[in-house]
Amino acid sequence: MSAADRSFSENARAAVADPQLRRAMHHVKEGFIGKRAKAAARLPEFEVLRDAARDIKDHTLAHLDLYLERYEAQVIERGGQVHWCAGPAEARAAILDICRQAGARTVTKGKSMIGEEIDINAHLEAAGITPVETDLGEYIVQMRHERPSHIIAPAVHLTKDVIEADFRAQHRQFPADRSLSEVPELVDEARQVLRQRFLDADVGITGANFLVAETGSSIIVTNEGNGDLTQILPRVHIVIASLEKVVPTLEDAATILRVLARSATGQEFSTYTTVSTGPKRPDDVDGPEVYHVVLLDNGRSDLLDGPFREILRCIRCGACINHCPVYHTIGGHAYGSVYPGPIGAVLTPALEGIEAAADLPEASSFCGRCEAVCPMRIPLPKLLRHWRERAYDQRVTPGRLRAGIGLWAFFARRPALYGFVTGLAARLLRALGGRGGRLARLPLAGGWTRFRDLPAPEGRTFRSQWAAKKGARS
Repeated sequence: MSAADRSFSENARAAVADPQLRRAMHHVKEGFIGKRAKAAARLPEFEVLRDAARDIKDHTLAHLDLYLERYEAQVIERGGQVHWCAGPAEARAAILDICRQAGARTVTKGKSMIGEEIDINAHLEAAGITPVETDLGEYIVQMRHERPSHIIAPAVHLTKDVIEADFRAQHRQFPADRSLSEVPELVDEARQVLRQRFLDADVGITGANFLVAETGSSIIVTNEGNGDLTQILPRVHIVIASLEKVVPTLEDAATILRVLARSATGQEFSTYTTVSTGPKRPDDVDGPEVYHVVLLDNGRSDLLDGPFREILRCIRCGACINHCPVYHTIGGHAYGSVYPGPIGAVLTPALEGIEAAADLPEASSFCGRCEAVCPMRIPLPKLLRHWRERAYDQRVTPGRLRAGIGLWAFFARRPALYGFVTGLAARLLRALGGRGGRLARLPLAGGWTRFRDLPAPEGRTFRSQWAAKKGARS
């Protein structure tokens, strides 16, 4: 049974019990967090750039219709075509129609979360067209028939020994006694397999980190160069992107690029930043003969005028995921959706409905690290609270949880009673904790005490200390 077929709680329990996943998740904390901090520290104006990037996106979203129309006009002027798609079905149909017109048998793909969102690979395969993921991480998860577990590191949930076993099982054309113990050997073997695929492809599909209204360009950032080969070698290049990827000018894109790589991988800049503008011109040496852009809405327009508008500032850097303690524990597949982590917990209910994704806004410790590191300053905890409130109002929240919230609300509306009950509870728990100050078992807290002791309260409650401090001041 796949993660998508199970509930979030089932997925989370399975993930916590997976020792291989725990080993792999350790590398997320080791690899991403420290690198981002160092990259930000090396750039004195990093915080100023975050403000500028946020303002660019806010301005664009306020005038999104105008910039999208300008972008379309520029694409057409440069010989390209734009396809407006309300939902995944329309986007899949548009892409398949382009592939059929090109007589495509093989399609190479650069990493694209929109491709995952519309599930384009399965659609192409059903039509007899072979899609080939060319990003190494995407190539590995495609080989395993899995979804990416991370926005920028699709195979981060796997350890090197697992990937080696997969390569040996799938790449039977190579000698059985070859060495695959080092990462460069794995990369070299994947490169050998993919090289001919690049040359054979009839169509190349890429995502877009940015769409530039000023020039009709699409911009992608990669560290492997596979995106360049995907859009230069085939006769047809298809860009798939959602509406909010547009920015007004190349200068605006450059500003946001300065915080993108630093937030994502801790690099000053990604190894490859590629700008594509329409099909090749008569004097161009290489490039596609045909250029298409498939623009997907899929609920984004509905977010523009509501409380979740700020999520449309997201540039898919993955910083919130990299710093999320919940993601560190359960990985990406436990979320059961395309987008994991804090960004997924906000975006998935918008795409699929809160009824189908009510568990995800609850999958947060509300530590605030996601908001603290987001280069676009998206207030993710605030948006998660909005979803929790909506789930409660629509009676999607489980009855037991609703009852608990109702009981808490009863006391919270009566401050004197709340202070008395919490003070009494603190004294009781302190007594039960004994000399060690720990509770091995506690009613209603079995999820915690099953794996660790619960610290007993020490001293007075915060409210009583605050009241005493206020009294001393007066």
